Amino acid sequence: MLVNTYCAAVNGLEVNTVKVEVCMSRGVQFHLTGLADTAVKESYDRIKAALQNNGFKMPVMDITINLSPADIKKEGSGYDLPLAIGILAANGKVESDHLHEYMIVGELGLDGSLQPIRGALPIAIRARAEKFKGLIVPKQNVREAAVVNQVEVYGMESLMEVIHFLNGSKNVEPTMIDTRREFYEQQCQFDLDFADVRGQENVKRALEVAAAGGHNLIMIGPPGSGKSMMAKRLPSILPPLSLSESLETTQIHSVAGKLSRDTSLISQRPFRAPHHTISQVALVGGGQNPQPGEISLAHNGVLFLDELPEFSRSVLEVMRQPLEDRQITISRAKYSVQYPCSFMFVASMNPCPCGYYGDPTHSCACTPGQIQRYMNKISGPLLDRIDIHCEIQAVPFTQLSQMSQGEPSEKIRARVMAARKIQEERFKGHKGIHCNAQMSEKMIHQFAEPDEQSLELLRVGMERLKLSARAYNRILKVARTIADLEGAEKIQPQHIAEAIGYRNLDRGDWAERGL
Repeated sequence: MLVNTYCAAVNGLEVNTVKVEVCMSRGVQFHLTGLADTAVKESYDRIKAALQNNGFKMPVMDITINLSPADIKKEGSGYDLPLAIGILAANGKVESDHLHEYMIVGELGLDGSLQPIRGALPIAIRARAEKFKGLIVPKQNVREAAVVNQVEVYGMESLMEVIHFLNGSKNVEPTMIDTRREFYEQQCQFDLDFADVRGQENVKRALEVAAAGGHNLIMIGPPGSGKSMMAKRLPSILPPLSLSESLETTQIHSVAGKLSRDTSLISQRPFRAPHHTISQVALVGGGQNPQPGEISLAHNGVLFLDELPEFSRSVLEVMRQPLEDRQITISRAKYSVQYPCSFMFVASMNPCPCGYYGDPTHSCACTPGQIQRYMNKISGPLLDRIDIHCEIQAVPFTQLSQMSQGEPSEKIRARVMAARKIQEERFKGHKGIHCNAQMSEKMIHQFAEPDEQSLELLRVGMERLKLSARAYNRILKVARTIADLEGAEKIQPQHIAEAIGYRNLDRGDWAERGL
């Protein structure tokens, strides 16, 4: 007897429908074809134990199973459940009349319980696109998959529950989620707030400008000055995720298996802060079984690298292309996958090896040569992709104890959103461009061209501060954002002056002067 069930193969963010063809004939062998990996081939033993522990026996027949299309690699343990249902249906234990209406995914425990899988959300999107009536997933994945409308999503706890449901002996209601209500309720719930930051008004201003224009930023200052503290609060002033951004971000985390059990949609912008010992593969993605890296997990959010010079130079260099293209293509001999990675890059570092160069409260023992070698750990091409360089000093205790709470994130966020609204209107005719940081050189001439007075100020500033040529476009982008924050239509000299102040590391004499 020939029976078909349906599941899905996840390759990157791409999902392909897989037809599980089960054929039984006289014999005693088991054949599994269709480019299955080790985890899929091991499903035979899990299925056999699960059937025995639930009152069934593996049929003593020649069983041939084909996973079609056979030229797409099948990975993971999510094929256990559709294979088991196909075997039972071919043996007459499960009604096969309605199997074509459902896509089925799930890993089987030896007791027949269903274990969670990766990629439930993109699988649900595929099930809707293929016009399946319903999707059967493990209970742990049901909220994640139920985000997708126009397809009935059933969360099951065990193999027996799936059998009873397909045989019509048990009525199971599909899971329904009010996606919009849950999404908007959780958007403004932040544990960290800029109201906790006392002093550092110049740094908070730089972070506000960076958030308003989507600019990459680096903070340079001594230990204990609050670099990490302020970076962790950056998501609280970024514009809220749109539903489409949230869906895209959630898919990436779903494929990586990073979603918690009670999560339906990610409602806040991601904040990823990997340790400086991270490898290239962990940062950009890939591996034997391709997975998204930290840059993709930070998609639509913030990637924060603390103590930037401590990262391996090779690790930092692989970020150059993703920062420019906002997507990463991972090509290997056996596969090629593409992940989006449009994120704000925020970094922090000490000004020198000992950390106290330019600090009025500590003496620095580093020579200019040591400082220069320390700074040279960050290559020029990578630094070229960072728009804002912000120097920071520790707040003295006498001032720290006397200061009141800082401006709350809610007020800063309102200004950032107003500036972003101006940019959305400006770039509405340019596909894929949402903020000033994404402007091309042609767009800079169109939207950020300075007047004669501003251009003269920029010329003088670049000559006196020995700024490199690569700083020119960065200054104009940041100046355009500063003008948007003020609601100014044209870039004015004060906007250029502030933007020049954010290019400290481009100065030719940086390692030879005091902060």
